[in-house]
Amino acid sequence: MPITIAELTEKMHELVKSKGWYENDSKRPQTPRNLAVSLSIEAAEILEHFQFGDEIKDKDELGSELADVTLYLLQLASVSGIDLEEAVLNKIEVNKTREWDKDN
Repeated sequence: MPITIAELTEKMHELVKSKGWYENDSKRPQTPRNLAVSLSIEAAEILEHFQFGDEIKDKDELGSELADVTLYLLQLASVSGIDLEEAVLNKIEVNKTREWDKDN
C-alpha cells in the first residue's frame, strides 16, 4: 500500500523521538546543519556502489543507502519548516520552463 511523504515523515519523527535524538542533551542534535551534513555523507555513500563500475552489485545495500538519504531529506525539510511535497511540485514547474543542452 502506498504511503505519503507526510506519513513517511511522521514515521521518521517517531523513530528519532524513540532514540532520544530530539532531546536537548542528545549526543546527536537534530539541527538543520547536522542533518544537512548527514544527508551529504549518506549521499556520498551511494557513490561507493558505483566507485569502480556502472553496475549495481548489491541492490539491497543500495536501497538501504537510498533510504538513509530519504530519511535525512524528510527530516531536514520537516525541521526547517519546508513542505517537501510543495517544494518538489514547485521545482517540477520551474524545470518545465528551463532548457538544458541548448546550443549557444
